[in-house]
Amino acid sequence: MVEHVVLFKLKADASEEAKHAAVEALKGLKGQIDGIVDLTCGRNFSERSQGYEIGLVVRFRDRAALDAYIPHPAHRGVVEKYLHPIREDVIVADYEI
Repeated sequence: MVEHVVLFKLKADASEEAKHAAVEALKGLKGQIDGIVDLTCGRNFSERSQGYEIGLVVRFRDRAALDAYIPHPAHRGVVEKYLHPIREDVIVADYEI
């Protein structure tokens, strides 16, 4: 299995509504893309976050499932509609478990 960990730093002018919509849209990917074993997403409450406000963890069946997820239309749609407008920076880590 593969763990896909993503942290999003958001633009200073991102609204609460846009942040909420991004989290909900990311959560909605769980039932839409084959190969996702589990998916969690939420707003960061840690003071150690260095400005990263949203965390996403997706567990995939294997590397092939991760490779299929990245260009998948449902994933691309969420990124384009909900994240690109409010995202300042992103950190991604992928590792096998």
